[in-house]
Amino acid sequence: MKVSQVTFTLLLTQLLSVFGGKILVFPLDGSHWINMKVLIEQMHERGHMITVIRPPDSWYIEEQSPLYTSVNLPSPGGFEDVFERLLSDRMEMILHSGSESFWSWLRDKFKTRQVLMQMSELHRKASEVVDEMFSNETLMQLFEDGKYDVVLTDPAIGGGAMLARWLKIPLVFNVRWTIQGEGHFLIAPSPLSYIPFSSTEYTDKMTFPQRAINILKYLIGMYTFSILSEPHYKPVVERYFGPDVDYSTFNLDADIWLMRNDFTFEFPRPTMPNIVYMGGFQCKPAKQLPADLEEFVQSSGDHGVIIMSLGTLVKKIPQKITDEIAAAFAELPQKVIWKYGGPKPGNLGNNTLLVDWFPQNDLLGHPKIRAFVAHGGTNGVQEAIYHGVPVVGLPVAFDQPDNLSRIKAKGGAINLHIGKLDRRSFGEALRTIIHNPSYRENMQRLSQLQRDQPMKPLDQAMFWIEYVMRHKGAPHLKSESFKMSWVVYNCIDVIAALLALFLCIIFSSFACIRFLWRLCLHKGKKKQE
Repeated sequence: MKVSQVTFTLLLTQLLSVFGGKILVFPLDGSHWINMKVLIEQMHERGHMITVIRPPDSWYIEEQSPLYTSVNLPSPGGFEDVFERLLSDRMEMILHSGSESFWSWLRDKFKTRQVLMQMSELHRKASEVVDEMFSNETLMQLFEDGKYDVVLTDPAIGGGAMLARWLKIPLVFNVRWTIQGEGHFLIAPSPLSYIPFSSTEYTDKMTFPQRAINILKYLIGMYTFSILSEPHYKPVVERYFGPDVDYSTFNLDADIWLMRNDFTFEFPRPTMPNIVYMGGFQCKPAKQLPADLEEFVQSSGDHGVIIMSLGTLVKKIPQKITDEIAAAFAELPQKVIWKYGGPKPGNLGNNTLLVDWFPQNDLLGHPKIRAFVAHGGTNGVQEAIYHGVPVVGLPVAFDQPDNLSRIKAKGGAINLHIGKLDRRSFGEALRTIIHNPSYRENMQRLSQLQRDQPMKPLDQAMFWIEYVMRHKGAPHLKSESFKMSWVVYNCIDVIAALLALFLCIIFSSFACIRFLWRLCLHKGKKKQE
């Protein structure tokens, strides 16, 4: 029987390799690579041949891998340095925010400008890498000779979408954010009356003042996204695709948008046929912890364990905040596992274990975990939902405040301002999360909702990638609205025509009545004469 099972497995593997396709992956480095790699691992298991494009100085994307063949871009990206400066400026801005003096306000504005300049610098570097890629004839010929079936990319950078159009092959996004903001706002109807713009941290139940602020922040936010990216990508588009091509249309080329969330996390909203929700696709049942970590966790007894991580990009935080966090942890009866790369706090309690890395998914799935202190990155938030662990949120940058605000709205998190953090407020938030059962109950309810699906999110993502490969695209799922101007999409021309017709009828009717009235008066005068 075992021999038959082995034979069947080998035959199945052979069949998968026969029908496997060729996939070109243009990822974004950093934490985004973590979830892209999950898709790559699954595609590799299904027998597909994968090529990954990477900068030669990538700090996460390995050059040598059994999962894929890598192609180095012509020049370094330098993205790690930009991210570090951006996060450093952002952290300094957070630390000094809230002061009421004029000089503090002026410093905040200056730091905000610095953060925006760093984000613009990130797009500038990305566009330069794309420019050098297109100008390298040998590299572009290599891509054309590859005869790929699909391009899989993260649209938070623009290179993947441009490359797919150049090669004239289908395009799939692994997405929540694009170079022009949150994906839904580009592709799906987004009424601002009940869909909060990302930076507002509102829910879908907004008051009149909130709706007014929501509209203003949307207008400012979308304009900001455009001025951060357009000056850098537009010249590249004009150089290689022509002066009449709008760079913003490249994102609309995607046949399928694999959205890294779902309606467990997202507020109910309009969507589109080619948006596929795969929230929690990277989550999996917890595995056995390493022996030393398991021993530490078990030593917590009935009190349980708190884990803390600020993600892959935030290596350390200011010493003042670190000391406050350490002091709050030391006052708790729980054991603490804290992933932190900075100097060891002098007031670190005996109950706290500092580590450079830990298996986050496996820890979150452990029955003794009581709370998760997190920065609010997409991966960590989705894993917390999957395992039903309540969160104390310390957002720093990017989409983190928005992610955590949604978990808070659903009753699973308490969020704190990291710049105003002290041991009292932090300790109080932890005790509330641990001892108030509603937070865990709400997260466990979200976990049940996320898991109760007819198909696992990762399997669904695989189906739609292969669907695009089988059918050489999915144009039948794309809305005609993508080709419409703002005037046509909102029927401004129709409204104007109907309004003109209405005014014409009113004017004509008035003129006829006036004419008849004068005619009657004229006849009356004649009779009197």
